[in-house]
Amino acid sequence: MKRKVLITGAAGFIGSRLAEHLQTLGFEVVGCDIYNFRNLFFDVGDSNHLFVQKLRCDRIAQFLHKNQIQYHAVDLSDYAAVTKLFSNVKPDAVVHLAAQAGVRHSVKAPMDFVKSNLNGFANVLDACRNHAIEDFLYASSSSVYGARTTAPFSEKDRCDTPESFYAATKIANELMAQSYYSQYKRTSLGMRFFTVYGPWGRPDMAPMLFAQKMRQRQPIQLFGNGVLKRDFTFVADTVYAIAQLLERGASRHNADVVNIGHSHPIQVTEFVATLSQCLNIEPIVELAPMQISDVPLTCASDEKLVQLIGEWPHTSLKDGLTAMTQWLEKWQMA
Repeated sequence: MKRKVLITGAAGFIGSRLAEHLQTLGFEVVGCDIYNFRNLFFDVGDSNHLFVQKLRCDRIAQFLHKNQIQYHAVDLSDYAAVTKLFSNVKPDAVVHLAAQAGVRHSVKAPMDFVKSNLNGFANVLDACRNHAIEDFLYASSSSVYGARTTAPFSEKDRCDTPESFYAATKIANELMAQSYYSQYKRTSLGMRFFTVYGPWGRPDMAPMLFAQKMRQRQPIQLFGNGVLKRDFTFVADTVYAIAQLLERGASRHNADVVNIGHSHPIQVTEFVATLSQCLNIEPIVELAPMQISDVPLTCASDEKLVQLIGEWPHTSLKDGLTAMTQWLEKWQMA
């Protein structure tokens, strides 16, 4: 009998790819997100907004509709709507990826993060309790580690000094999950993602943002004067790890967390040089000081992940950026 998995944030970068991958593994997959085709496109006078909306729409078409994966448009901050969704779908497992993301956006508009990251998470967490969900995995973030410089970052490290409100909401998610284990013995696994990139990626993150600006011959700003380091993780590697954690029942033991990233941080200047090679475009670089809420380094220890799932893929930055730039050029020409 096929297990049924509900993926929230299924119109998102990781969620859409995960939906297709889990279906190929034999799971029955149901996706949900706040977006539907009736309200997805509306002109707000912002070309970037329309770019983002088209990207979400095409993800749904490419990874869900193309594979005949059931999709629901649901506002997860609405408790009644979440209750109805769980009652109708009756999932065996939940991978909760829906969230408002972005450290820099949380500096500009912190209240944008309350509805999705706090209310939405609490509603899904409680629905998992009420429906006795066997496996509950959810998205956390490398940002919970704050501005530490000792590497690699371990799940045993203290995470109580967030540099951004976004990071604070992810720490809150982990604490909510821990409280539900303490009170109700509801197990869970928080997945701390480290700078996931690749085809169909988020346009607000450096890989896509820099690629677009370079293709348009616009300058790119390197904050921290270009010496920041990030542990870039290719999306296919990330999806593989999530699927393995789900298949092996890694969320069934307690309220735990695990890093999904490689101990291989790359300086932003090196990243730009590699991206330049992939695009065959010389970048126009502007060095800028450190931004508020930014951190100098992310570097994951994947020791715990390897203990849980064994060795996992490590796509090189050159191969990952090559795949991303080739997809981007093909997608924008379609």
